[in-house]
Amino acid sequence: MIDKSKTLQTTISLINSKVKFDGWTEGNKPVSIDYIPPVGDSDGYTSLELLLLSLSSCLGTALLLFLRRMNKTIGEFRIEASGDRRQEHPTCFSKITLEIHLQASDTTVAEVEKVIKMAEETYCPVWALLKGNVEIETNVVIAT
Repeated sequence: MIDKSKTLQTTISLINSKVKFDGWTEGNKPVSIDYIPPVGDSDGYTSLELLLLSLSSCLGTALLLFLRRMNKTIGEFRIEASGDRRQEHPTCFSKITLEIHLQASDTTVAEVEKVIKMAEETYCPVWALLKGNVEIETNVVIAT
């Protein structure tokens, strides 16, 4: 068995005559990965959508972990991510915006922004990979 704290392993397998793949890790259900027409059939996540999901879940994990350690009561929680793509190749992201929505009557925007900064600087490896290559903007919305 692989020690996931040191090495991660994934597999993709082509499942059609275009570019649709199933991708998985050991012990998890596969996800469909495809591309937009005419290259693909839009029958799965694109690679960049998966990147946005990875960044969002990485940041979300750090936020929830540290806010809970601060004894904050977090109800609903979601992150809406959008990425602005360059128009020339490679059509990677030039900017990513993360809108963090949480329900927390005992938490302030300043507290959440402090934890976001910690995640950016130390605790979110996906952010670390993107930092310096993509502008990342965060907005916090707290419902009480």
